[in-house]
Amino acid sequence: MLHKFSRGILTVITTVAALLVSSPFVFASEAIPATDSNSKALFTLAAMLGAGLAMGVGAVGAALGIGSIGNAACNAVGRNPGVQGKIMMTMLVGMAMAESIAIYCLVIALVLLYANPYMRYFLG
Repeated sequence: MLHKFSRGILTVITTVAALLVSSPFVFASEAIPATDSNSKALFTLAAMLGAGLAMGVGAVGAALGIGSIGNAACNAVGRNPGVQGKIMMTMLVGMAMAESIAIYCLVIALVLLYANPYMRYFLG
């Protein structure tokens, strides 16, 4: 049990490290102002991390929802193949609703990066 837990922690740490050195953070670092003000750089860094977390959590949530819907639909069709059309329609609507959560998270991430409403309070 301890081996599985430590392996999971190692996977999480490795994933976070890979995300921190990935290209989106490298390209987004150009947006950090080149002034001596630490608050500007800290605000920009917080906005980038918030956008990354919003997209990460949103994508994982949507993926889990879509996977669960697909699993339930496959089980339902396996038990009663005669209603495959109704199950397929319901499955597609459910998947579209789950995917809309990821799109909302993308919108929030883009607002945080490019049209942040709190920017005027921190950046002057």
